[in-house]
Amino acid sequence: MSNSDKALSFAIKARAGTARAGLLRTLHGDIQTPAFVPVGTKAGVKGILPEQLRALGAQVVLANTYHLYLQPGEKIIEEAGGLAKFMGWEKMTEDGAKHGPTMTDSGGFQVFSLGAAFGRTITKIAKGEELTNEQAENRRVSVYDEDVQTKHGQLAVIDDEGVTFTSHLDGSLHRFTPERSIEIQHALGADMFFAFDECTGPTEPYEYQKEAMRRTHRWALRSLKAHRQNLAANRAQSIFGIVQGGRHEDLRSESAQEIASMDFDGFGIGGSFSKEDMHGALEAAVKYLPEEKPRHFLGIGEPGDILTGIAQGMDLFDCVAATRIGRHGTIYTKRGPINLTNEKFKNDFTPLDPEVLVPGTESFTRGYLSHLFRAKEMLGPIIASMHNVGFIIQLVDGAREAILNDTFEQYRADFMRDYYA
Repeated sequence: MSNSDKALSFAIKARAGTARAGLLRTLHGDIQTPAFVPVGTKAGVKGILPEQLRALGAQVVLANTYHLYLQPGEKIIEEAGGLAKFMGWEKMTEDGAKHGPTMTDSGGFQVFSLGAAFGRTITKIAKGEELTNEQAENRRVSVYDEDVQTKHGQLAVIDDEGVTFTSHLDGSLHRFTPERSIEIQHALGADMFFAFDECTGPTEPYEYQKEAMRRTHRWALRSLKAHRQNLAANRAQSIFGIVQGGRHEDLRSESAQEIASMDFDGFGIGGSFSKEDMHGALEAAVKYLPEEKPRHFLGIGEPGDILTGIAQGMDLFDCVAATRIGRHGTIYTKRGPINLTNEKFKNDFTPLDPEVLVPGTESFTRGYLSHLFRAKEMLGPIIASMHNVGFIIQLVDGAREAILNDTFEQYRADFMRDYYA
């Protein structure tokens, strides 16, 4: 396929050390990078309308393959004209073009979450020590809690061909293979999507991380083949391969070299780090990825982690944290996160963050949101979610401008000093 036929192009416009600012072009619009990608898991960013997302500065949104496969089903979304149109993100421009870049993940992390990790608080950033082989094996066998058992018992079983799992909605039995994940994502119609992978828990032992990583490599080849063989999808959509390997630098390096050798349009870095290991594991992976292709840091949304990723040369970031913590009363501020349900904010009539004014939320005070949360008014979570998404977008936009101005390291140092003081 010639460059002119590709559904995606990427050009680096400026660098500041290993950080880079670029232009990512899709058939449904351009994306200035680095960029934060709000997550609309079920084809909707919780509490935020598409036009509000645009006003906040969002350039692209990401939805979840696993959830959309189960409900409403990929065929319904395909019949509706694809993900962007279905969720109201698609917008006609003055010249008649359809605008609204979208992404989908492969569903791998969600299937994993319903297996060994179901019923536990699992994130892609590790909390706790690495498990022993025996502990990990016991946990992988006992993959359900009594309160969430289904008629099929075990919720997810991984083998070399794919994953058999039960729906968290009704207990029905399903199976994902790399080929099936790609088929679903073709129907969803996002501009960019990810190869099917096994996303392990951050505390899984080294030997299992290696096993899962190499299975991910085999699945990557199968995902890529399934995409390239669909000529229509190949002209309209782009596929990203995913680097795995947990917190281990040697595995990350091995995975990055293997995935980089494949003809992907872009690359994702899977989670499963500890905070302490993130920098090293990310650095070990990024140096092997092609400079001329975009890189996405999957599931990373903590402000400091995003800046770390940008410093290491990552271009795109997605995470549900902004809306998730917002729904529970916590907002980001330049001086660190605050929980507005705390007593001290009842009489605080200052802006949500005097230093970061977010479009659509500028007129609201901390005291007002504190009232809304206490009164259980749905407007509280909506405003807090909008503020948080806007805060992260402004943070990343500022980083991009700093890269263009060659002041990124100072920008990052100033933010980290204030936010984590």
